Amino acid sequence: MPVNGSAELVIVANRLPVDRDDGTGEWRVSPGGLVTALEPIMRANEGIWVGWPGGTDADVTPFEYDGMTLDPVALSAQEIEGFYEGFSNATIWPLYHDLVAKPEFHREWWDRYVDVNRRFAERAADRAAKDATVWIQDYQLQLVPQLLRELRPDLRIGFFLHIPFPPAELFQQLPWRRQLLEGLLGADLIGFQLPGGAANFVRLVRQRVGHKTHRDLVYLPDGRTVRAASFPISIDYEAFEDLARSEPVKDRAASVRKALGDPDTVFLGIDRLDYTKGIYARLRAFSELIRDGELDVDHTVFVQVATPSREKVEEYRVLRDEIDRLVGHINGDLGRIGRPAISYLHSSYPREEMAALYRAADVMVVTPYRDGMNLVAKEYVACRWDDDGALVLSEFAGSAAELRQAWQVNPYDLNGMKAALLDAARAEPRDRQRRMRAMRKTVRQADVAAWATAFLDELDKVRPPHGKKLKPTPTS
Repeated sequence: MPVNGSAELVIVANRLPVDRDDGTGEWRVSPGGLVTALEPIMRANEGIWVGWPGGTDADVTPFEYDGMTLDPVALSAQEIEGFYEGFSNATIWPLYHDLVAKPEFHREWWDRYVDVNRRFAERAADRAAKDATVWIQDYQLQLVPQLLRELRPDLRIGFFLHIPFPPAELFQQLPWRRQLLEGLLGADLIGFQLPGGAANFVRLVRQRVGHKTHRDLVYLPDGRTVRAASFPISIDYEAFEDLARSEPVKDRAASVRKALGDPDTVFLGIDRLDYTKGIYARLRAFSELIRDGELDVDHTVFVQVATPSREKVEEYRVLRDEIDRLVGHINGDLGRIGRPAISYLHSSYPREEMAALYRAADVMVVTPYRDGMNLVAKEYVACRWDDDGALVLSEFAGSAAELRQAWQVNPYDLNGMKAALLDAARAEPRDRQRRMRAMRKTVRQADVAAWATAFLDELDKVRPPHGKKLKPTPTS
């Protein structure tokens, strides 16, 4: 397909699936769950991906990378500050994550959000073929569905929210709550990670916009019917298992354990450095087990990978300082020469290194305060091809609904977390294998291809005009 041509499938996301290497200037595939999930669908459908390439480069033109057609949308420094760092990540992100941090509401940020969403909608309208499917991703682009529908009513438009959608008590704090709801209603299908998110959305539409609803359907005055439903996202299971079985990854996993001093038990956490992930609490829980003599630094280590994230946002800078100090205190008080209690890595790693870490770990610890899904938990499960290993998982992660055999914990309960860490580490091999085997079956059957197929098949369904006589919707 020509780089500047149109496509039957257009993916619209805040970021392109590639990053530019600072040293070489070359593009490379980005880490992260969204890219992992959508890359195979893009290749299978020869689609176009519209997104921000990062930075403030304004001269980037459409290009091909590894068989994918990518169309960059440039952002100015002011737009990055207001749209991305501001409204998206200091307003929407904490609001949708149960107010783990206090959201900020600034009119200037909202104006930038509207402007950037309009530009994404215009670009998608230019790149979509007649009657094409456009799949819009995540919280940064919640206005794009309606803006795009106004430009291209012929399109079939889907939207998927990768983070939680909050209950009315939280969402209605937002000064622009109605505009966001109406923006999402431009889609034919709105996907959420969990049924509760879809139910929250439909309830808010009924209460705040005034449209008639029935179960997961919203009936609009123009005759359209919008469906809001749960589509739990997943991973490319076979790719991760094949990677974990490869000789380089096996060798690297062995070298990781050797570098750690060949401990009896390796605990592992891999997260973006984000206040929703519960990193501070889990490290405290682990340190108390060492302090109390339940675990011993001569035989146990906790490896925590914290991928840099949104480092220009003040909340994230503060969090990094807090984690740095905590790790220093724990290792200073409890570690020994050559035997730190916590091996802390503030860096991002390629998929091969992640697979090696998953293989090296005896206990994976995934304890967010709130998470839409959390694909790290599923990646760990996929990499445990020998049915060994244990998963300690927050009950507030979306993946907890599927990975029921994990040791599930309330991340706010430190004593409960300590008990779960010990139980997972001391579990009998037969119990660990039974749990892991069941979780692997779940992830294998509901992989990323099944997720995408389920969403796109539902989006492809033609819903005739509902023909209902509706009362005028209130204007406020």
